[in-house]
Amino acid sequence: MNWLRGKSLVIVGGTTGLGLSAAKAFINEGARVVVIGRSQMSVLEADVLKENGIAIAGDACDETVAQQGIDTCIKEFGGFDGLYHVAGGSGRKFGDGPLNELTLEGWNKTFEINLTALMLSNRAAVKTFLKRKTSGSILNMGSVLGYSPSPKHFVTHAYAASKAAVIGFTKSTAAYYAKDNIRMNVIAPALVETPMAQRAANDETILSFIKTKQPLDGGRIGTPTDLDGAAVFFMSDQSQFATGQVLAVDGGWEVSEGQY
Repeated sequence: MNWLRGKSLVIVGGTTGLGLSAAKAFINEGARVVVIGRSQMSVLEADVLKENGIAIAGDACDETVAQQGIDTCIKEFGGFDGLYHVAGGSGRKFGDGPLNELTLEGWNKTFEINLTALMLSNRAAVKTFLKRKTSGSILNMGSVLGYSPSPKHFVTHAYAASKAAVIGFTKSTAAYYAKDNIRMNVIAPALVETPMAQRAANDETILSFIKTKQPLDGGRIGTPTDLDGAAVFFMSDQSQFATGQVLAVDGGWEVSEGQY
């Protein structure tokens, strides 16, 4: 069963980690995909997408980049059916952390990469759907930290706030554009093995905590493929009657106490 047969999709942040894994899954389900990545090297590495995928370089915080990807999708594949916004990251190196140590640069930069960039891609997608008078699906990347904090090991308050804002933004826009058959949803992972997660993924104390905080499948860190099924669902017509939803794919994080 090809859930995405005939779909033409754009993934912002699709050349590494969660985005690249989703791109491969989308193609395997019959879609044609344009992926956008920040670095030229990651774009070259995403060439594994072959004839059903196009990789382009661009900074998601540049307000022209998402539209370029959507325009490329329409030009090369004949349409545009959905956007998956994955791009984002930790602002720890800019000064994110506990509130009493949080710098203004850390706050602003974290919101720029996690919320402003997402707004820009969502805006471009909605404008395109409305202009073409078509329905469409937008899936945004959230985090369990947006509503289920972990104060000992994951104490980046700007990041948590930005991911909570992703939920509020998505629900608000989903309500407004439902009449246009534009669906907007959020997927919220816990700790997943990605380039951004290396601090935690290489810390034995945190991994021990994760065994009880994410107890599914033996208690482990997530993998990018763990999220692919949910992403395929939201990009497909199987979710045509769902909007404004937040789906946690978290190994049990939200419902587990976690032991130090």
